[in-house]
Amino acid sequence: MKIHYISENNSVLNHFLGQIRNVNVQNDSLRFRRNIERIGEIMAYELSKILPYKEVEIQTPLGIKKTTEIDTDLVLCPILRAGLPLHNGFLNYFDHAENSFVSACRYHPNHDDEFEIRVEYQAISDLNNKTVLLLDPMLATGQSIVAVHEKLVENASPTEIHIVVVIAAPEGIAFLEKNLPENCHLWVASLDEKLNEKNYIVPGLGDAGDLAYGSKL
Repeated sequence: MKIHYISENNSVLNHFLGQIRNVNVQNDSLRFRRNIERIGEIMAYELSKILPYKEVEIQTPLGIKKTTEIDTDLVLCPILRAGLPLHNGFLNYFDHAENSFVSACRYHPNHDDEFEIRVEYQAISDLNNKTVLLLDPMLATGQSIVAVHEKLVENASPTEIHIVVVIAAPEGIAFLEKNLPENCHLWVASLDEKLNEKNYIVPGLGDAGDLAYGSKL
């Protein structure tokens, strides 16, 4: 699996990353969602650099211009619900893409810190021979992404899968490297220190879904 770390050089990306972590800014859910969306736009631009392109000729009002355009069918797939603002950012740039949606959540059967991943709602388009962008703001243990990946390839064969996360823990990256095929790319905006005893990212930012859309039962 090829890993791309895109916040190593200073840019406005780091400015937005700081804001989504800041407890003095997080109480504004509109601003939080918009910053995740803007991070998605920046990551979409960076990812676009390694997509396949083809040469085309464009008719302008005054002549013909040779240029290039993306030469692959894209499918954007956010993991619900936290992935929706990130999906909006990618859709702003890849407006021609198809879209799929999958929900995944932690389920605590014994009401303790132990959990399993439940993949429930699915609206998956045809992924065969297409480039899939799997979007989730937080990569903690990596179990949700692996579970959703398994669902996506259950009856389809994408050409490539790009997994896009805003904040990642080393443990989650290691889990993906162990459990995902070589044709996957992982895009990380910011690498954090570790997971705590409850498997939350430290220093992280809290629960991205709650910050974007309100607390859940």
